[in-house]
Amino acid sequence: MTPSPMRSLALLLMLLLLGGCANRPVNPPIAEADPNTGYRFQVRHAQQAKGKENLVILAFSGGGTRAAAFSYGVLEFLRRTEVVGQEGRTVRLLDTVDVITGVSGGSFTALAYGLYGDRLFAEYEQRFLKRDVQGEIIARTFSPRNWGNLWSLGWGRSELAAELYDEILFQGATFGDLDRGRGPLILASATDISTGARFVFQQNTFDVICSELNAVPLSRAAAASSAVPVVLSPVTINNYGGTCHTRLPGWVKLFTDATDPPRPAARAIRSLRDLQAFGDGANRPYLHLVDGGVSDNVGMRAVLDTLEISQALHEAGAPTPLDGIRRVIVFIVNSMSSPPTDWDKSESPPGTVSILLKSAGVPIDRYSYEAVELLRDMAARWNTLRLIGKSSAMAANKDPVVAAALRVPDAEIYAIDVSFAELRDKEEEAYLNVQPTSFVLPDEAVDRLRAAAGQIIMDSPEFQRLLRDVGARIVADPPRQAAAVGTR
Repeated sequence: MTPSPMRSLALLLMLLLLGGCANRPVNPPIAEADPNTGYRFQVRHAQQAKGKENLVILAFSGGGTRAAAFSYGVLEFLRRTEVVGQEGRTVRLLDTVDVITGVSGGSFTALAYGLYGDRLFAEYEQRFLKRDVQGEIIARTFSPRNWGNLWSLGWGRSELAAELYDEILFQGATFGDLDRGRGPLILASATDISTGARFVFQQNTFDVICSELNAVPLSRAAAASSAVPVVLSPVTINNYGGTCHTRLPGWVKLFTDATDPPRPAARAIRSLRDLQAFGDGANRPYLHLVDGGVSDNVGMRAVLDTLEISQALHEAGAPTPLDGIRRVIVFIVNSMSSPPTDWDKSESPPGTVSILLKSAGVPIDRYSYEAVELLRDMAARWNTLRLIGKSSAMAANKDPVVAAALRVPDAEIYAIDVSFAELRDKEEEAYLNVQPTSFVLPDEAVDRLRAAAGQIIMDSPEFQRLLRDVGARIVADPPRQAAAVGTR
């Protein structure tokens, strides 16, 4: 008997599904947490901080390829910009960077630079920026050869995306490769969808879930950080919390156990408690991670937490992460776009889909603005308290409570805002603002985003203040890239 075409097709599909089932990568457990090893700020800072006066941080926001290209433009600017300090030594600005935080699209640039260093500048365009990554994910999703995998437990569209990211960009690299490298600390972040808490890919977090970060592929961190809810599936990781004798640093109790904790660290305390909550592996054996932009789209929460905790510790007379640091320099690379609408020209309100899309982005965009302003407020507050403490009015003060209230870290904060709104060329700002949040952009848009990043930094009053304060000058003005922009 000749089989019917429908039966043959059904048999073929069944074989594809049975033969294509896949298991998601599993992050391995650890038997004992060791706070003195692993990929974390404390270890990295201890290795590199000797004699350093400046702590330089780049915060790369989310925003798909728009964010990846804009943050890459910042790296390009810092790479080609050399300064001469007061002692006459010439240094590339890029070589002064200590930490890069990355969210969603920005995490790709951060992780790739942490892995490849200067090699990235020869390969990133072709491998990622000028590639239809979004189209390739869609094609793989609809390919019958992947249907079996997509039906597998815990293996969703984000695992498919992670495989692609690994093939085209990360090539099997793990956090162990970053740990063995000498580059800046890279902190990619996602969001725990169950609680809304930030999940930062560093060993501090993995100590709490009793797992080994160094075994985790960079591609999975990038996939988790960019797993847009609904569009992509959450990335699932195993939680072994409670099995490895995790010991949080002693100073944590100063904040989490106090009924009236030190006020400067009020927001940071929430983050510490979120971190502690990950340790309930018995009731939460799995964590499901989505786009980091849901909880912090500019990657500034970790920076603010560190500064707030440092202030509170300084008030209490305890050691802080900023001891010995004279300047905290933060480049907030925010690729948030604000495309105009014509809704208010019509009596009819916008449609349901338009409202849903807009309302999902408004809280994220507003919080991003607040994060930048919080950093600026903190810088102003520290400066004010230092001035009051040094004033003649306080010379006779003998009240220890007042003295403690005026005690802030000695570090000067420089908040360098690298965002589209800072562009002097408003036509260029309008062009960048209409670029979509997707993983494919025209080559022209990629080039103009890269050019704009360097222009914004050069025109930044805060960047110029930094150069004056450290007594540095730029060796040769970096190309203004007017030619690149003018060829559009």
